[in-house]
Amino acid sequence: MENEKLIQYFISTNLISPIKAEEIAGHFTKKNIAKNQFQLKEGKICNEYLFLEDGFMRAFAYDIEGNDVTTGFYYNNHIAFEVSSYFNRTVSKENIQALTDCTGWYITYEQLNNLFHSIPDFREFGRSVLVKGFAALKTRMLSTITETAEERYSSLLKSNPEIFQHAPLKYIASYLGITDTSLSRIRKEFSKK
Repeated sequence: MENEKLIQYFISTNLISPIKAEEIAGHFTKKNIAKNQFQLKEGKICNEYLFLEDGFMRAFAYDIEGNDVTTGFYYNNHIAFEVSSYFNRTVSKENIQALTDCTGWYITYEQLNNLFHSIPDFREFGRSVLVKGFAALKTRMLSTITETAEERYSSLLKSNPEIFQHAPLKYIASYLGITDTSLSRIRKEFSKK
């Protein structure tokens, strides 16, 4: 089955039965995104809830001085979308761009809402995704206040090593809220440990 990874993703949450997982996955459409292609551009409304089956993407925004700041990374078996734009139907201030060739499965806002209303298991799954995403965002926000750059680097290296395999160091540095030079220094120190 072509969408087997999507079905397995739903089943792995322990919130959706195999039969319902197949039914839900049947509503998703396959999508290929070429390296450097944008999945979402700022100024547009996010209309695709994308399960990233294979590949690597990053989310970024521009600060008030026009600097490109990485706000997130998406990789295999993760949902990639701009939650505020998608659910509030507002224009996004964020971009999502493929850093490698990507394959995924998406569902539109209207389709997702229809499934939420018709399949309670899927509604519970959606709530779970949002809660985990909110908790991760809160943890990241607090880490920028309560942890040193070295601690943030160490935590990212432990929790998401795949980021270091696919993302250029300048994107990782901006995600950590530090300069490229600081990241180079931290990496040197870690390599000596």
